[in-house]
Amino acid sequence: MHLNLRDTTIVFDLDGTLVDTAPDLAAATNYALARAGLEPLSVAELRPFIGHGSKAMVGAGLRRHGIALGEDELVELHDHFLAFYADNVAVGSRPYEGVPELLDTLLEGGARLAVCTNKVERLSKLLLHALGLDGKFGAIAGRDTFTMCKPAPGHLIGAISLAGGCTDRAVMVGDSDVDFATARAANIPVIGVSFGYAQEPLRKLIAATGRGAIIDDYGQFLETLSVVLPKRPAD
Repeated sequence: MHLNLRDTTIVFDLDGTLVDTAPDLAAATNYALARAGLEPLSVAELRPFIGHGSKAMVGAGLRRHGIALGEDELVELHDHFLAFYADNVAVGSRPYEGVPELLDTLLEGGARLAVCTNKVERLSKLLLHALGLDGKFGAIAGRDTFTMCKPAPGHLIGAISLAGGCTDRAVMVGDSDVDFATARAANIPVIGVSFGYAQEPLRKLIAATGRGAIIDDYGQFLETLSVVLPKRPAD
């Protein structure tokens, strides 16, 4: 399928949308927990907290052990997480099937591509560079790129602007309630991926937003994009 994607901006979430990062995020969380003398948790136990930021993952790991730490102690453990993760950012993380080819197809069609993630910008760029994907994006906006992050709409709108796009011809792609809430607040249609880290059925989220669709693999993306993408006046 060929789409004319001139003046179109497609913004992807990162964890659970472009890349399956669960193995490395869990490893970093368990490294931080080990610094507190705690046993490791499984990827399945930590998966629900991916997408809410790495500090939230460490805090969730502590709660799983029934531990409540003060803010200073939590920050210290989070620093250990960040140091470990930076050194092991792409040990087990891999793009989902079809992602590199899809990105190339979208670029060939004239689209602008961006990333909008609650992972910090430095680590987002480090991961995408390690996977050979960073050069495909006109903007990579992490949780610290602006003064706000998802689900604040300004994070998504800012990513679109950084990529040189406009909100009236943009689509958000994500896997979680955070992504859906962000797109809804920014009044931008959303494509949800069912294979990510969402804990709530995505079709319920689509019903709540009223704008968007769900895909089960990236082979369905172009056809779905043609449905949800706002039409030009001449289309």
